[in-house]
Amino acid sequence: MTITIRPEHEQLIAQPIQTGAYQNPDDVIGRALEVLRSEDEWLAENKPAVAEKIERAFGQFDCGEFFSPEQSRADREKRKAEWLRK
Repeated sequence: MTITIRPEHEQLIAQPIQTGAYQNPDDVIGRALEVLRSEDEWLAENKPAVAEKIERAFGQFDCGEFFSPEQSRADREKRKAEWLRK
């Protein structure tokens, strides 16, 4: 199989090799594919719950129940801090 890599992707592959995290491009690409497969599996397993949350969010938005960008960032930071404490 022959694969053509765009220059910006070559840079993304080279960076973790330069830091020593990976030995070669095959290792980087292999890990990326593992992560992609894992994310796809998670999404497939959680698709109904994700779809429900999206629909609920649209309903809240339709009712005018939403955060401003500033409120959203503050809420995200608050949740992140709580998650890190656990």
